[in-house]
Amino acid sequence: MDERTRYFRRLKRLRGSARRWSVIGGGLTAATAVLTPYAGIGVADAVWAASAGASVALAWWRWSDHRELAAIPAPPAPPPALPGQRLVAAVERFPAGRQVIEEVRRQRNRYAVRGSAVAQAWDRLDRASTTLTGLTGRLTGPGEGAVLEAAVAEQWLRDLGQRVASVERAIPLTQPDRRATLEQSHDSLAKQFTEGVSAYERLVAAAASYVAEDGHPVSGQHPALTSLIDATDRLRGMAEGLSELKRPSTPAA
Repeated sequence: MDERTRYFRRLKRLRGSARRWSVIGGGLTAATAVLTPYAGIGVADAVWAASAGASVALAWWRWSDHRELAAIPAPPAPPPALPGQRLVAAVERFPAGRQVIEEVRRQRNRYAVRGSAVAQAWDRLDRASTTLTGLTGRLTGPGEGAVLEAAVAEQWLRDLGQRVASVERAIPLTQPDRRATLEQSHDSLAKQFTEGVSAYERLVAAAASYVAEDGHPVSGQHPALTSLIDATDRLRGMAEGLSELKRPSTPAA
């Protein structure tokens, strides 16, 4: 829900509440004015009067809140969403749909660098990114900072790779006297991208080492494995004991 929709919903709720309390306060005030002269001032009349006063006060507060909110300019309307964007947003609400959308985006980005000098390094970046995604949930403590740094580095690398592919496509269109300078810039960017991918892969390898070492218990065997072996031995012993009880006893000679 955008801010503009939230603003008008709150304004509508305040208006409805103010009208409701105005009607209740008016009704209780009229009832108090009519019934009091007939029976005098008693406990019931005091209750009627107190309820009428409270309702009128609540109505006044609600109208006051409504006027204050109405005096604030409404937030600007968000840009209209295209039908395709609405469909993507609906699909991304489900985990399986989110994975499909991410794969489509990955293939689209891969298509943008096809045939370029960074295509192979781009594939290496995709594999490393997928591997790091599987490790992210187990990178706790100091590893969380590395995940954030890796996300920033990956975004920079993907932008750099698309930049290299765009420059490479523009080289044949460049004038011959300026082509050498552009080719030199392209080679420098491509080298920077390849070196960045190699550094990213080293980070993923370090993250995998951290996860592997963090999974080793200090004593050499995880308590869960020890408990599993003990439970297996207990069940086997119980099964053997039950088998012994069910065997017919041999009569003495």
